[in-house]
Amino acid sequence: MVASIAAFIGVICITTSCQQPAADTKPEAMALTDKSVDSSTMYGGYASAAKWGEHLVTISGCHDCHTPKKFGPKGMEFDMSKALSGHPAELPVPDVNRKETEKKGLATSNDFTVWVGPWGVSFAANLTPDPTGTGAWKEEQFLYAIRNGVFKGLQGSRPLLPPMPWQNFANMTDDELKAIFAYLRTVPPISNVVPAALPPVTAAKQ
Repeated sequence: MVASIAAFIGVICITTSCQQPAADTKPEAMALTDKSVDSSTMYGGYASAAKWGEHLVTISGCHDCHTPKKFGPKGMEFDMSKALSGHPAELPVPDVNRKETEKKGLATSNDFTVWVGPWGVSFAANLTPDPTGTGAWKEEQFLYAIRNGVFKGLQGSRPLLPPMPWQNFANMTDDELKAIFAYLRTVPPISNVVPAALPPVTAAKQ
């Protein structure tokens, strides 16, 4: 009887748990599975860096200044045919008393792409990958611009001007900023030479 039981247990052991691990349960295979799981969370839950960057651009309000506006059925809307192309070069500076405006407050155009304040006049930049925009930029240049508030990310260049909230964006992680840059590489390039910033009128008289 004892021998029969032992033989039965031996058969069970051979056919089930005592077998060698299958090829797909080897540590190497498990490691590959773990890596595939990790890759799905590399981009904030999105399928790619560019898709994550598109999400970050949208929720961070980048279109508020860098995308021209148009009037539609619901009032002022983003003109996505010119998405992220900055202040349209053909539009004039708001017709305001710059001396009074720079001293007492600020003014903006009706599409929020040009601003007048104590710093002078600033124009929303063209962020598209056109040569007139960020086409020649390197990733590290973009990160340097945001981290340090420097125009075009070039050392020795002027500071980024209001209303660009670079101080807030500087708190983004490197991966988030790289995702934004990856997305900016994918938007349609738009030729638009944004005017250079203007100094305060009071500075011109000094």
